[in-house]
Amino acid sequence: MFRNSTHRTMDMTQGPLFSQIFFFALPIMLSGILQLLFNAADTIVVGRFAGNEALAAVGSVGSLNNLIISLFIGLSVGANVLVARYTGSRNDDAVSQTVHTSVLLSVAGGFVLTVLGVVLAHPLLELMGSPADVIDLAVLYVRILFIGMPVQMLYNFCAAILRAVGDTSRPLYFLTIAGVVNVVLNLIFVIVFRMSVAGVALATIASQAVSAALVVRSLMGMDGPTRLYLRRLRIHPGKLREIIRIGLPAGIQSSVFSLSNVVIQSSINSFGSVVIAGNAASANVGSFIYQAMNTFQQAITCFASQNVGARKPRRIFAAMKASMIWAIITGVILGVLSCVFGEPLLSLYSADPAVIAAGMERQIIVCAPYFLCGMMEVMTGALRGIGYSLLPMAVSILGACVFRIVWVVTIFRAIPTLACLMVSYPVSWLLTFIVLVIFFNLIWNRRVKQHFTAEELAGE
Repeated sequence: MFRNSTHRTMDMTQGPLFSQIFFFALPIMLSGILQLLFNAADTIVVGRFAGNEALAAVGSVGSLNNLIISLFIGLSVGANVLVARYTGSRNDDAVSQTVHTSVLLSVAGGFVLTVLGVVLAHPLLELMGSPADVIDLAVLYVRILFIGMPVQMLYNFCAAILRAVGDTSRPLYFLTIAGVVNVVLNLIFVIVFRMSVAGVALATIASQAVSAALVVRSLMGMDGPTRLYLRRLRIHPGKLREIIRIGLPAGIQSSVFSLSNVVIQSSINSFGSVVIAGNAASANVGSFIYQAMNTFQQAITCFASQNVGARKPRRIFAAMKASMIWAIITGVILGVLSCVFGEPLLSLYSADPAVIAAGMERQIIVCAPYFLCGMMEVMTGALRGIGYSLLPMAVSILGACVFRIVWVVTIFRAIPTLACLMVSYPVSWLLTFIVLVIFFNLIWNRRVKQHFTAEELAGE
């Protein structure tokens, strides 16, 4: 596996790619699935023991959270790409500078988010049309959550650094520990102390603080250039510019996706509560498939970055091919299973046959071809890995966001059925994938190839 037994890192510039990518991605996949399960546990606890208003308050702020924090989460992608590239080129000084810049940036960004969340919570929730009987609880929940943003950002950036050097196992362990802490504190705060949404928010902050402390401790205990020294924390302007150049487009892309989903949701709302409930249940099932496939986007980003630094262009293509195959395999298997076992899965969310039927319609149209989304994500990750983040952002926004909005106001308006609305998803994934492939080849042939020698392009 070419893992360093002491540091748990992986040299992505040599060794069998197909197995390396799988074992790199597996802990990230399990981390994402665990996170989804723990989030579901939050919802179940507050819904069962704090009442419908508290449940509505927690459930109504997800898109607002994503909208506000996605820009800063995107910056962690920039840190990940830079650390991986400098690791591949064995530029220890640049790795160290990027690590210390990233950690300080994460904490500073977290404090900025705290201020934004506390100040903007009420006006933004009002703008979103939060009901009068829910808005006070929702504002309280958001404000408490955003007080914990510094530790959440710290974990995300430090975990991105570990992934950049191939250590994906320890973030999984840390997330597991934090998730257990979260569930236990949820039960204590909500059931014992009857703290309602405040209890759920405080439990979330406490668990995030645990995961942040563990990941910082692991970086401080490492040998080599990724080791974190608190006395060396400072912003290196050149590294900050590169982190922003690569990471900001990723954050903007996530923000725009959140906005486009609001448009789609408004169209779904026109079909009534049964379809809304069925779509929500199906989307929740689909989130597990997406999370599993998205790990291969993260994998190709790291593998491409390290091999750009190591000047091994042929290995970049081989890593992209292996990541694509794994994403397709994962998407096809999970997509088919989500349809075959769709009814029992959806029945976990609702016993209403009409809700289950509405959910199954979405399962078949969206989840079955979900592998197309995985292919699109891998191409996005490959472009980011070779240092081009603005282009995949623009293509993805046009292909997967603007396209869907145009679909809603044209084709869906002419054929106002749920099936017509749902078809916009696989069509947008396929079109975006095709355009990304074309641009990747154009960029590679016209720009990237110029940076390698003929011997490097010919292979090792």
